[in-house]
Formats: sequence, structure tokens, C-alpha cells
Amino acid sequence: MLELRNVSYTYPQAKSPILHNLSFCVENEHAGIIGPNGCGKTTLLHLMVGLLKPTEGELFFQGEPVTTKLDMYNLRRQVGFLFQSSDDQLFSPTVIEDVAFGPLNLGFAPAEARAIAENTLKNLGLTGFEDRITHKLSGGEKKLVALATILAMRPKILLLDEPTNNLDPKTTSRLIEILQNLELRQVIISHDWDFLSHTTTTLYKIDHGHIHKCEEGHIHVHRHIHKAGDHPHVHNLK
Repeated sequence: MLELRNVSYTYPQAKSPILHNLSFCVENEHAGIIGPNGCGKTTLLHLMVGLLKPTEGELFFQGEPVTTKLDMYNLRRQVGFLFQSSDDQLFSPTVIEDVAFGPLNLGFAPAEARAIAENTLKNLGLTGFEDRITHKLSGGEKKLVALATILAMRPKILLLDEPTNNLDPKTTSRLIEILQNLELRQVIISHDWDFLSHTTTTLYKIDHGHIHKCEEGHIHVHRHIHKAGDHPHVHNLK
């Protein structure tokens, strides 16, 4: 459904492109993207939702090049993007207004938009948050509400940029549970190996401006000590 084809991107005043002749296609999978800081992971997602325009190459949606404002509108109706910082995503006074904003812009009547928003909050375990003041929420609560604003628009693809940044373990576990139960394509950027091991089926690595699918079978094994006892698990690495 979503593809970058032979894309390069150079930031203004940069001497060289951060991404160079890169091709990436969102397949029917839960994909994780890893790589060192500054390698272009967030840039990649921004290119995929049109927040940045490629210096070279093309963005395709449903097999067609995205060239017009209407093309981009149709893409953004079906591709949800969770920003690294929830404060970049939430702007309404109350939670229900933030979550209903997307459905309203899709053309739903106010009563329908509110019903969609309430149901979305219920599905995320956020019943009772409707009239809470958005900027007074905790970091973890903001992250879940930001996710609700996206899911209320019923996307087919979900892009997540470092979704566990500054989250407590309880909220991280809840986010894992939510993502595991969503029946839609997902692309997740994260430095959190534990999180990726529970939420992704395929890993990609960005290195020197290119993206590579990590080899299957190359794993890293370690253990965590929980109240219930020793908990070994594995992570796909490369």
C-alpha cells in the first residue's frame, strides 16, 4: 500500500543526503526499524506521510505516485502517524475533542464523531478520560490518547516513531498489548529491544543512508528478572 522508491533526502545546508537511493515498501507485516541516532529513521517516516518531500525519488500509495494534494489527502486518511512527542500531536483542550477531531475532519457528524471517539477510548482502556484536560495528563496517558486520535480515523497503516520514549513499564506493557491486537500494518521505530521483540515480525536497519532487511535467525538472547521469576526471551538483530 505504501512505498518509497529510489528516494534520497538532503536536509537544507547539509553536505550529503541522510537517505540515499532508498527503497522501502510497507508489506503485510509488523516491521521494526533500527539504526543509530541520526541515521534517518524519523526522516524515513516523515517522507512516508508527506511531512518531507524527497529530494529525489517517489512516494507511492496503493500503487500510484503521490503527486497532488488529493493524493496526499487520501494517503493521510489511511496512514496514521504517531509522533515521538505526544505534545506535537495533541492540541485540543479536552481528550474527547482531540480524539473526535479526526472523525469530524473525515466528514462524520458531531454525534457520530463523539461516538467513534468514545468507543476508541473504551477500546484503549481510557473510559472516563473524555473530559480530562489534555495538557494535564501524564506522559503515558498522553501517548495513549495520541494513539487514540489516530485509531479513531480507522487507518490501514500505523507508523510509530519511538513510541516507548519516557514511558513507564506499565504503560509500555499496555501499548504492547494494544499493538499486538490491532489488525493493521505497522512500522515501528524504536531503540527498545524488548518492545520490538513483542510487537514486530520483521526488522530493518538503516545504515549509511540505506535500509536493509535484517537476517532471520541471528538473535540476541538475554534474561529479565520479574516477580514471577526468570524470564528468558530473544530478539532478532540482523
